[in-house]
Amino acid sequence: MSKVSRRKVIETGFGLAGLALLNRFSFGIAQQERPIRIGVILSYSGVYALLGREITRGMELYLDKVGYRAGGRAIQLIKEDEEADPAVALRKARKLVEQDGVDLLAGIILSSSAYAVRDYVDQRQVPLVVANAAANGITRERRSRYVFRTSIGAWQQHYPMGSWVARNVGKRVFLVAADYAFGREALAGFKEGFLPEGGQVVAEVYTPLGSTDFSPVLSRIAAARPEAVFAVLSGSDAVIFLRQFTQFGLRQVTQLVPTGEITDETFLESVGDVALGLRSGDHWVYTLNNSANKEFVRAYRQKYGGVPNHFAVRGYDAMQFIVTAINDVQGDVRDRRRFIAAMERSKIISPRGFVEIDPETHNATQHLYLREVARIDGVLTNRLIADLGLVRDPGK
Repeated sequence: MSKVSRRKVIETGFGLAGLALLNRFSFGIAQQERPIRIGVILSYSGVYALLGREITRGMELYLDKVGYRAGGRAIQLIKEDEEADPAVALRKARKLVEQDGVDLLAGIILSSSAYAVRDYVDQRQVPLVVANAAANGITRERRSRYVFRTSIGAWQQHYPMGSWVARNVGKRVFLVAADYAFGREALAGFKEGFLPEGGQVVAEVYTPLGSTDFSPVLSRIAAARPEAVFAVLSGSDAVIFLRQFTQFGLRQVTQLVPTGEITDETFLESVGDVALGLRSGDHWVYTLNNSANKEFVRAYRQKYGGVPNHFAVRGYDAMQFIVTAINDVQGDVRDRRRFIAAMERSKIISPRGFVEIDPETHNATQHLYLREVARIDGVLTNRLIADLGLVRDPGK
């Protein structure tokens, strides 16, 4: 080969390599300039609108803290209304991914919506961070390597309460829950902890979502005269049930032990002092004495007024896990394998304490607390009674 041809080959090779390097560099710059788009699917209308509002507030509060940036890139939220309808949730997920070009999804109120979206995100390999939906199957038989839950599972929240009620409240218990996946799985988890302690289920009743009249159930409770009633309701159902339970005079004849959703701060002012003294189990308490919680409460009250609740904490932590993973991959969310691995090893200091992702189930491992409704600083909220321990979902 002549010197000229050798030189041309070398120059051509260098030029191609240099061009490829320049293209990668230019693409990297373009990616850094483009915001990371997070599609948020939550209920902003209907019975769960308050939940969607509070989760969104929590997300935005954490993004305020980090200046809406992670991994050297800006973060943009694109919100869609789940409308408490699984078919709508799936349609909104498709729209966010295929039209809006989001990099990942977050939110989901209903467990049925999480199930509806699961296969789509799994097939499209789009990360989904579930900030609320609690059905066990999300991180058990229907888990996906692309789906993470940073809130809490139904079993995880209610299993410890079963043994606590049997040991500290009574053995004869009447069970009430809303008739959907979370309600049924919550009571199943409660019984798993309750029955081995010698507990007896007096009756087990499921009520339709959106109920406005609980008098048939309350009449059955009055006739059964159980030592306690364990109730799992949320949204407007929770408010109405608590009011009617009190109006029936049942607070004087039996102990009501509700799920944390019933004594959530969002609803307490609606029911007033009748909620005082109610004890519930939850993953967050207003009076938790840690610096992260104090900072969260202070920031929430300064921005929104009023008292935060566990739904706001769920949004706050979902975004904290996301930001932690984005920082871990230096903003390169296109590399799904690296991003998933970063989520799997994520650990955060939350307002609820230390929380980490279980790399096997993709469910949050965390403490469960016993709380009691009290009036603190002039407002109704929950105070810490006891730490029921670190709870990991078994994944089966």
